[in-house]
Order: sequence, then structure tokens, then C-alpha cells
Amino acid sequence: MHLVEANGARIPALGLGTWTLKGDACAQMVARALEVGYRHIDTASTYGNEEAVGAGLKASSVRRDEIFLTTKVWYTDIGPGDLERAAEASLRRLGVDHVDLLLIHWPNLQISLRKSIAALNAVRAAGLASHIGVSNFPTDMLKQANAFSEAPLVCNQVEYHPYLSQSKVQSVARSLGMAMVSYCPLHRGGDLFHEAVVRNVANWHQKTPAQVILRWHVQQQGVVAIPRTTRPERLAENFAVFDFELAKSEMASISGLSRAGHRICDYEFSPKWDAA
Repeated sequence: MHLVEANGARIPALGLGTWTLKGDACAQMVARALEVGYRHIDTASTYGNEEAVGAGLKASSVRRDEIFLTTKVWYTDIGPGDLERAAEASLRRLGVDHVDLLLIHWPNLQISLRKSIAALNAVRAAGLASHIGVSNFPTDMLKQANAFSEAPLVCNQVEYHPYLSQSKVQSVARSLGMAMVSYCPLHRGGDLFHEAVVRNVANWHQKTPAQVILRWHVQQQGVVAIPRTTRPERLAENFAVFDFELAKSEMASISGLSRAGHRICDYEFSPKWDAA
């Protein structure tokens, strides 16, 4: 098992993202992923699939204590009291007594960050989450959250792929002992898989473009990737990234694809991102 150590947490370097997966298809995907070898499952209250994720966990023969389970509280529910209630509701839907990691899904400028972080700590103190962290926090907000937190924050989950540099967030997270968890790590495939540099590296290593990109993620210090797929046959492919290594020049070439502000997930409630 390839793990990223982060402020006391041991996070499997590759997980299954479940955004957009629903119902029986989601449950089957989770159970299949665990059969393939995944030990890190990521969901969120707003995905509307926590019950299905829980069903997938139950359908698997893998013990609960071998699985690193993450869920997230939506930005409208991170005030004092609301966050605790949201966490309890997530646990009921998942059918578990705790998650391994609970995240604030997005910051909310209308709610005191200090109070949100205090509520997050209360959830951890109550034993509902083994570890806590944040998601979609730019650097200044990440530093503030860390300063407000009594317990260590173990990660910042952010959009990250070769088209979007997150070097500033990555540097701050590393300085604070946190992991950086990449969502949309494959940029939903498409043009990225057809970039000449990606295809050349894939051909050289006799790997697929997706495997090369995921290897680029997990080969970086403190980076965890949570690719999502709707195709069960992709699970084994995405997981098979620990039997080869990219050269420094290959890593640099792939990083060189970044474009200023090239985000997939940017909304009216998003924080002010770090300047490119």
C-alpha cells in the first residue's frame, strides 16, 4: 500500500472519487474498486451518493478498518451546530460510526472561518472523524484555517491536473505538514490524453495516458489523487501506476502543460484563487 503521511494521517496515495456516481452503479463501483485494491474512497454530502457508497462498503469483503473513507460538508452547512449535524447525517447515510477524514468542502465567506474550524474540531473530538481537513482553500485561507485549528489539518483537497498549476497551495500545504489531494486529476481526459508529451511518455513506458498522468500526481511529494471513473474496466488501469517511475525530465514536461487559471470547477461561491 502506497501511503502519504500527513500530520498523523496515513492516506492511500490513490483513491476512488465518486462524484456523479449514483445508486447501484455507485455501490458496485465502490465494491469493485475495493476488490481491485483501492483502500481510499472519497465522497461528499452534496454528491447525493453517501448511501450508495455505504452499500458498496458493506458489499465488499474488505474490513472497514482497512479503508480510508473521506466525506465532505457542503459550504452552506459549516456554521457552528450545522457542521456537527451535517457530519452526523453523513455518518447515518454512510452507515458507519466514523469517517477517516472529514473536510469542509468549500469555504464560505459569510460564515466565520474560526467558528467553522472550531466546529470541525468538535466533530473530531466527538470521535465522528479520525482526521479533519479542508477543500478548495487558497493559500491565505489555508494558513488561517491551520492557525485556528487545535487538531492538525491533514489535507487540502483541490482541483489539480497538468493544465492547472497548484504550486502555491502545494508549497503551503507541504510547509504545514498537510497532503494535497487532487480532484479531477485527469482533467476528464479529452485533450490532455492527446497532448504529444503525454502520449510520448506513455508510449515510452508502455502505459496509457491516464496511467502516466496519475503517476505524475503520486510521484510528487505529499500528493494524493482521487480519479473518478464510470467504467469498471478503468479501475484496474488507474490503479496500476506503482510499477514504473517517470524521469525528472518527463515530470517537468508534463508540468509544463499548465495554463493560467485553467479550472474545471469554478463557481459563483468560489473563493478568490491564488494568482497564477
